[in-house]
Amino acid sequence: MFSRRTNWDVRPSPLSESWDVRRQGLDSCIDLTVSNPSAAGFTVDLSAVAAALSDGAGAPYNPSSFGQLAARQSVCDYYREAQELELNPGHLLLTVSTSEAYSFLFRLLCDSGDEVLFLQPSYPLFDFLAGLDDVVLGPAALFYDEGWHLDRDAVLAAITTRTKAVLLVHPNNPTGHFISATDRRWFNDLCAERGFALIVDEVFLDYSFAGRHPSFLGEPAKALTFVLSGLSKISGLPQMKLAWIAAHGPDELVKPALERLDVIADTFLSLSTPMQLALPALLDVRRQLQPQILQRLGTNLANLDGQLGQQKLVTRLKVEGGWYAVLRIPELEDSESAAIRLVSAAGVYVHPGSFFGFRSGGMLVVSLLIPEDTFAKGISLLLKHIQDFE
Repeated sequence: MFSRRTNWDVRPSPLSESWDVRRQGLDSCIDLTVSNPSAAGFTVDLSAVAAALSDGAGAPYNPSSFGQLAARQSVCDYYREAQELELNPGHLLLTVSTSEAYSFLFRLLCDSGDEVLFLQPSYPLFDFLAGLDDVVLGPAALFYDEGWHLDRDAVLAAITTRTKAVLLVHPNNPTGHFISATDRRWFNDLCAERGFALIVDEVFLDYSFAGRHPSFLGEPAKALTFVLSGLSKISGLPQMKLAWIAAHGPDELVKPALERLDVIADTFLSLSTPMQLALPALLDVRRQLQPQILQRLGTNLANLDGQLGQQKLVTRLKVEGGWYAVLRIPELEDSESAAIRLVSAAGVYVHPGSFFGFRSGGMLVVSLLIPEDTFAKGISLLLKHIQDFE
């Protein structure tokens, strides 16, 4: 009755089952994976957003496949301020989420069975998004040596006759590294030479630990490039579903791409008028929220480093931005088994590295977005019980 693309194993994982059992007991539990900014204790005044959402101008239905011009112009205003870039609002397409944006691009670029190359470790949601559009993901492994690095030979080896696009996350989730200037140029040249599109997810771009990093939209693109971002991370409003695709590159490639995206977007018309009218106010929320998030990230990272400095078994991998930290523990077992033991013994929930496609077994991932006291206590328990594992 059902399609093969939805033939998922929906049973709870052993880690999830262990966490559910632990939470049903009397012991306290600490979830070090929480990355929902709307549930992380930040203070935001949404009165301007509420006023914008109740604007009577949102009553008439005035469909626009790319989104209303005023809404797209507010995205251009954001890039002017955040990146000192002047974007063409005609090259912007508003979507309800980056997930929808990926789906639009997969449909634009790929036939059934075509491939999109991406770098691992990376976010596991891509597997589901690609599978739902009958697209195959081709992984190319990053390597770590005092920082994350691109293995260009691995990228070239992952290319097949069905490759249609390269997917990058800048900064990457969960490694937190930015694509370097030399690697940005290399990918640009590679995609231009091979006729691939370049898809770049920049949702965490504003969260850097050492100054602003440039968007791919500032590159003199030779390849057809699509940059994705949205309110979920920029304004910390995942509940306000709005994101976008910005097309960039040679006019002879951008023009037909936009023409086809116009039809795709017009087929769904999924973004509501009130959300578009409220977009300027929604983007303004970032002025309140981003300083709080950046302070939280810095405080938790400093606390983590302070606690790590008092022992020798666990180390932290270098991170340049984003909301996560990667911990390296003694590789006595696979990362999911280690995470299950932390739940059972310490009541601490972390992501196993295998969740993100880490090749090594000794990797755990924690969120830096958690309230400071809870984060400090969770890390203390984690380190104590890692010592006990030895």
